[in-house]
Amino acid sequence: MLRKPPVSWKRIERGYTPAQRWVVTLDGGSSAFLKMGDDILRPGAAHTTADGLRKEYRVYSQLGASFLPDMLGWMDEPAATILALEDLSGAFWPPPWSQPHVDTVLEALTALHATRLPGAASVYENIDADPTSGGWNEVARDPSSFLTLGITSMDWLERALPELLLACGKARINGDDLCHFDVRSDNICIRGEQAILIDWNWMAIGNGQLDTAFWLPSLAIEGGPPPERTMPTAPDLAAVVSGFFAARAGLPVIPALPLVRDIQLAQLRTALPWAVRALGLPPLDGPNAPA
Repeated sequence: MLRKPPVSWKRIERGYTPAQRWVVTLDGGSSAFLKMGDDILRPGAAHTTADGLRKEYRVYSQLGASFLPDMLGWMDEPAATILALEDLSGAFWPPPWSQPHVDTVLEALTALHATRLPGAASVYENIDADPTSGGWNEVARDPSSFLTLGITSMDWLERALPELLLACGKARINGDDLCHFDVRSDNICIRGEQAILIDWNWMAIGNGQLDTAFWLPSLAIEGGPPPERTMPTAPDLAAVVSGFFAARAGLPVIPALPLVRDIQLAQLRTALPWAVRALGLPPLDGPNAPA
């Protein structure tokens, strides 16, 4: 799979999935990053780790661009599925964030969203055109898991839901843009003046502005600018993003992905205040409301 044999292996303990990650040193001194998966469907997971790597391989094999790492090798056999990429250990992995770093990522996302692949619509999932099919609509049907978070009271929810649902209904979800849909600092590094995105198993076709909007809460958590500095007039997207996290953060922990609910809650605690400011909603009134 690799042109030179490995001489040493270092396990990398990061990421939210059970896929194994290694940096290997090759004969001659060069290195590579390996992601290894299997076909075991773990409880609560949307797909196997091998299927996730197959989706990533499809992206790397079709999309050569400066915002992707170089693919060095691929193996898909019953024993293991392995994706080999260039080793980006020497790149800068934020945080901390500076405005030039933020701008570099925005430039990479703009380039991604402007990319057109022939036949992509038949290969990649199209994001649901109905923005009310989940998110705040799901919270309206059953608010119990959201309310357990203690961010708002039921009274606040009853007053705010009409505006949140109306804003979601105005949002443009679908589109023709290639979207990463998992943009966070653990999937971003910066080398020189180029941002590089990794972990492409959620790539889909939709509205690129929504792809960017989903990045902004985690960016703010890590000391970056508030979401409205990047998107000053996007109350509809603020409603969609906050609704996505509101419908999920209070659900039971996913056994195969035990850290996901924590990061969803952290993003909700930034995304919901963004929606409150953008829509002029009442202040959050729960005992665990963000300051």
